Amino acid sequence: MTQWQKIYEQLPQPAKDYLEGRKLDEVECIIADIPGIARGKAVPAAKFAKQASFYMPDSIFFQSITGDWSAADEEDEFIERDMILIPDYSTATAAPWTSQSDCTLQVIHDAHDRKGNPIPYAPRNVLKKIVALFHERGLEPIVAPEMEFFLVGRNVDPSQPIAAMTGRSGRPAAARQAYSMTAIDEFGAVIDDIYDFAEAQGFEIDGITHEGGAGQLEINLRHGDPVKLADEVFYFKRLTREAALRHDCFATFMAKPIENEPGSAMHIHHSLIDRETGKNAFSGPQGGETELFFNFIGGLQTYIPSAIALLAPYVNSYRRYVKEYSAPINLSWARDNRTAGIRVPISEPEAKRVENRLAGMDCNPYLGIAASLACGYLGIKEELRPSKRQKGEPDEDENQIPRIMGAALDLFDEADKLHQLLGEDFSRVYSTIKRSEYDEFLQVISPWEREHLLTNV
Repeated sequence: MTQWQKIYEQLPQPAKDYLEGRKLDEVECIIADIPGIARGKAVPAAKFAKQASFYMPDSIFFQSITGDWSAADEEDEFIERDMILIPDYSTATAAPWTSQSDCTLQVIHDAHDRKGNPIPYAPRNVLKKIVALFHERGLEPIVAPEMEFFLVGRNVDPSQPIAAMTGRSGRPAAARQAYSMTAIDEFGAVIDDIYDFAEAQGFEIDGITHEGGAGQLEINLRHGDPVKLADEVFYFKRLTREAALRHDCFATFMAKPIENEPGSAMHIHHSLIDRETGKNAFSGPQGGETELFFNFIGGLQTYIPSAIALLAPYVNSYRRYVKEYSAPINLSWARDNRTAGIRVPISEPEAKRVENRLAGMDCNPYLGIAASLACGYLGIKEELRPSKRQKGEPDEDENQIPRIMGAALDLFDEADKLHQLLGEDFSRVYSTIKRSEYDEFLQVISPWEREHLLTNV
C-alpha cells in the first residue's frame, strides 16, 4: 500500500466522495491562529503524501489581527522557533471553490513542540485541554453553535461605512425582516453556493434564517463534539466568504458591521453527556434538572465577566452590547427567553441544554467555546448555584459584564482560575496580543470625534 493510499483510508467519507473522478492537485495544511485566521502552507499533493509532518514558526501565534507582532514570546529573544504540525486526517475536507477538475483538500493540523508537547497557545489545543477536563469527570461536553453574519456590499475603502448588499431585486437589503423567507430569497444565489460548499465539505446545516439586520443571516450547525464543531465553524467562515465573493459581495462576521443594526452573535448551546450511561447529565431520572445543570449555569454567571475578553475579542465587539439591539447585556438565566444572557430552550429531557448568548461571531470558535465550557466547568467543580431564575424581561444591569475592551482585559488578567484551565502561557500570550490591538486602536481618531469635538470642545 502506498503512502497516499494509507492517507486516503483515513479520510472522512465526504472527502473521499469529493475526490471521486477528480485529480488531487494540492493540499492546504492549515491551523487557526489567535484571531481564528487560517495560517499554513499549500503543498502539492505528491509532496504532502511523502511527509508525516510540517514546520511553521510559533510566531504565528504572536500576531495581532492587524498582522503586527506582539512581544508575547516567553523568551527575551524573538527567534521564531519551529513548531511541528501533525495532520488530523479526520478534518480533511474539500475546498470546493477551487478548480473543478484539479481539486484541493484542506487539512487542519495540530501544533507540537520538538518534544511532542502540544503548543500551549494554539487555540485548538486550548479547547482540547478543556474538553479533557470534562472527560476526567466522566462527562462528554456537547455544543451546538449558531452563526450570525451579514452579507454586505463590497467595501474596498475602509473610510466608507459598510452598506447592505443589493439583492436579486436590485434593492439594498432591508432591515427588520427577521424570519422573512422573501428576504432569504433575495440572497438565494449566495445561499445556494453556501449549501453546495457545505455539502461538499460534509457539514450538516441544521437550518438557515434571516435575522433582524439588513442582509443578516443565521446558520445553525448540528450539535456534536466541541472540537469538531469548532473546526466546522472555522471552515464555515471561510466557505461563506468564498460563496459571497462569487456574487460580488462580502460576508462579514464582525460583531457590529453596520451602524444602527443588530450585531452578530455566536450563541453556544451546551449539554453534558454521562460517558458511562450515555444519558444527558443535565436531566434527572424523572426529567427534572440535575445539580450539574444548575452548577453549570452558576459557573457561567460567575465567570463569564472574566471570560468576555475571549467571547468579545475586539473593540468592535463591544458595540454589539447595546440595549434593545438583540444582544443581552445581562447574566440572568431564564427559560425560553431570548432577552436573558443565559437561556434554557424548550426541549425534551434528553436534549436539555443551556445557551450562552453573549459570545460574538467575531470570536475565535475554538477559544469562544473553550471559554464558555471553562466557565461551566468551574461552576461544576465549585458546586456554584445560579441566581434566582428570571421571569419576564431581565434587568439590564450594565455592570454585569464589561462594556469596553480595556475593562474586559483587566478582568481577564485577574482571572487566575480561568488561566489555570486555559493555560498560563496561553493566557499571557492572549492578553499581550489583545492589549497591543487595543493600544493601536486608541491611536485612531474616529469620524464621531472629528464631527462633535473638533470645534465644540
